[in-house]
Amino acid sequence: MGRAKIKKKSTFIDMTAMSDVTVLLLTFFMLTSTFVKKEPVQVTTPASVSEIKIPEKDILQILVNPDGKIFMSLDKQADLKATLEGMGQEYGITFSPEQIKKFMVSTTFGVPIKSMKTYLDLPAEKQDAVLKNEGIPCDSVDNQFKSWVRNARLVNSKLRIAIKADESTPYSVIKKVMNSLQDLRENRYNLITSLKTTSEN
Repeated sequence: MGRAKIKKKSTFIDMTAMSDVTVLLLTFFMLTSTFVKKEPVQVTTPASVSEIKIPEKDILQILVNPDGKIFMSLDKQADLKATLEGMGQEYGITFSPEQIKKFMVSTTFGVPIKSMKTYLDLPAEKQDAVLKNEGIPCDSVDNQFKSWVRNARLVNSKLRIAIKADESTPYSVIKKVMNSLQDLRENRYNLITSLKTTSEN
């Protein structure tokens, strides 16, 4: 007697639910993630055991590279605009609306104020190349760093100052930055570090 043949059925899995979940997760991560600002120089922060998180808004970040060059960034476009205008008044420089607009969308700035107009007139790709070799002056003769901090504070009194320096940056440079902040009576600021693991001594 012959065997009864079992009719094979095609295996079909409905993937609609899986694709819906994927799209929802993707949307969630896109809306909740914060983008890292583009920085002109690569900085390796020193390790520490502190787990205090820096707020995501009202931040004035000071970036110091291994060569001691100082760069700054603000998180609000309105603060950037008003700070640049304040610096312009202090140093007798008038910026065009186009230059102000370019400055407002810049993530990090760090050129001497006398070179700012020329810098802002450059195309974006050339600005990045110029920025790496510049830096905000912080010497005793012309401490423009102090002026930037003072003008930024006048614009937004809620600003929190955070210093991000490379682990190989000379202490004398960091001390110069801290002394400038003390001159402005800015005695509270955060130092951005990476979290030290248990294997590190």
